[in-house]
Amino acid sequence: MTDLQQGANAAVPGEALAIAFAWTPAAGPAIDADASAYLLTASGRVRGDADMVFYNQPQGAEGGVRFVSGIGQGAFEVDLARLPAAIERVVFCVTIHEAQARGQTLALLEGAAITVAPAGGAPALVFRPHLVGASEAAMTFGELYRRNGQWKFRAVGQGFNGGLAPLARSFGIDVAEDAPAAPPPPPSTPVRLGKVTLEKPGQTVSLEKRGASFGEITVNLNWSRGRKGLFGGGSAIDLDLGCLFELADGRKGVVQALGNVFGAFAQPPYIALSGDDRTGDVSQGETLRINGAYWNEIRRIAIFANIYDGVPNWQQTDGVVLVTMPDQPPVEVRMTEGRNDRRLCGIVLIENDAGRLKATRIVNYVRDQKMLDESLGWGLRWVAGRKD
Repeated sequence: MTDLQQGANAAVPGEALAIAFAWTPAAGPAIDADASAYLLTASGRVRGDADMVFYNQPQGAEGGVRFVSGIGQGAFEVDLARLPAAIERVVFCVTIHEAQARGQTLALLEGAAITVAPAGGAPALVFRPHLVGASEAAMTFGELYRRNGQWKFRAVGQGFNGGLAPLARSFGIDVAEDAPAAPPPPPSTPVRLGKVTLEKPGQTVSLEKRGASFGEITVNLNWSRGRKGLFGGGSAIDLDLGCLFELADGRKGVVQALGNVFGAFAQPPYIALSGDDRTGDVSQGETLRINGAYWNEIRRIAIFANIYDGVPNWQQTDGVVLVTMPDQPPVEVRMTEGRNDRRLCGIVLIENDAGRLKATRIVNYVRDQKMLDESLGWGLRWVAGRKD
């Protein structure tokens, strides 16, 4: 792996690349930072709003650049062979969400880095921008650029005095004012940068279907603290993602790694746990997939996280759940409080509300799944080691 200094450049390790970001938020109030990419022509500007790739518009250049949520602090898959000839640079940036309102800057991101790797391979290039004392809320970490028909990566580290909206406008993006809970606009209208963050107890958002179904709904659990032995013994904490579910026909159950109840995507309960990280070192966290094509078959889902291993210390995990689906604003719930004598956190309740998707913040810390069931009136029968 080659460490690059600011301003240095190097040839990229192939045409299929993974560009990944990493950082650890400083202790204190929750910090919400986002990665974005811009496909630029020789003029240094985008061809149109579709050339911005980020959590709310996860694909550009017909799949040549794709945003992948839940990997580290965000990642992009780039297929250089698919980029149009007019695109000469792809710029990768990090911004602090609502920086002005929160009074936060990039100085709160510790150990920040951007890595370039061949698809499926180990990082080949890495740049670690110097953020100590940074006064900016946005920065270009690095860029891919075409020179004499060859692609290279440059370590940039250039700060920008503004958040995501001013940064996007500087590249020629037409940005709309935030209206997070509104239906997404048609392609001819400005890009909306907003995501829905449920911050208060009981806060709710309702989303309408934009077609025949919601498509694939993903629920990703990630945590940036507690992975590297903060809880003693040199072992990382393990947060397990799971859910209680109730189908429209009255069937109820649980999907979780405990007991190997991983669910199913194409058949009832139409909810599947994609994997289980027993080490705490897998950067993408854990993900539940909900089959929105069968949304009418689902009545409600209660998402929870369980500390499977390690001393309970919720304040240290900086855990976050992100609910995403096509053509909808992402819904984010952060576990910003916590009782350290409780191993399970009920995070968000997702309900079928006359065909709409209604998400309600719970963030309730309880002893176990049975107590969560009782607090929500779910009605499962639990016995030692399993449920009925």
